[in-house]
Amino acid sequence: MDSYEPEMLRTIYEDMSAKARPPYVAYVEDRMIPGPRGEIRVRIYRPDLAPSHPVIAYFHGSAFVICSVNTHDVLCRYLCLRANAVVVSVDYGLGPEDKFPAGPDDSLAAARWVAANASAFGGDPTQLIMAGDSAGATMATVTSMRIRDEGGPKVKAQLLIYPVTDYPDNAPPSYLERSQGCGMLTAEAMRWGWSHYLKDPADGSHPHASPNRATDLGSLPPAYVITAEYDILRDEGEVYARQLKEAGVDTTLIRYSDMNHGFMGMVGSLDRADEALAAACDWLATRL
Repeated sequence: MDSYEPEMLRTIYEDMSAKARPPYVAYVEDRMIPGPRGEIRVRIYRPDLAPSHPVIAYFHGSAFVICSVNTHDVLCRYLCLRANAVVVSVDYGLGPEDKFPAGPDDSLAAARWVAANASAFGGDPTQLIMAGDSAGATMATVTSMRIRDEGGPKVKAQLLIYPVTDYPDNAPPSYLERSQGCGMLTAEAMRWGWSHYLKDPADGSHPHASPNRATDLGSLPPAYVITAEYDILRDEGEVYARQLKEAGVDTTLIRYSDMNHGFMGMVGSLDRADEALAAACDWLATRL
């Protein structure tokens, strides 16, 4: 794949997203916030203008290379409405321009900014949630690890939607069983994403790239992990959920046996996605 392909794919996804019909949300604002390498774009969604809502830092899926706050606008709007929470969607650094660990570094900085400024946009900083899908779920759980290890703020819960949790140098069975991706995410595409994300394949063994390789998952926030049967990422996400449970973390794992990767992006138009989001939001409400 040549050097122009990431930009080409980004354009395709942005154009597709521009055709969507997003639900109404009371307040939406784009901001630039400080980050470790320069400014980071965030988009803030508020269900209403009342104070003290739970606040969700949301990290969009990307295969570490594509997508943005625009491509995940509809999902974040529905999450805002159904969780009755402020959602702050984060445009963390992507490869190949911003290779690992730029994404995790941006994500940590954004989460801390969200906690420090939540009350200014209707959020309660004591009710902070990390959430994301696919590679964004990697950012969510790695940010939770780093917050635990590097001095806060306190995170109440993690919502991890078909997360990327391991570098595929020893790919699990789902990589072979679902290698063609059922039209969504293929094994080749995921390896392509990793190749643009990492400076060196050896970085894939770092726990901030591959949470499955972390040696200590104790004392992490409660986690709700969603996987999909027809997804190459199914097995690694379920391994991560089991490892969280073994470490004593309050963890709920839900596999959607009739779905494939990316199905949550069809919320508002696919009943199964609506059901999955409602169940996740119900779980979040019990942890807040």
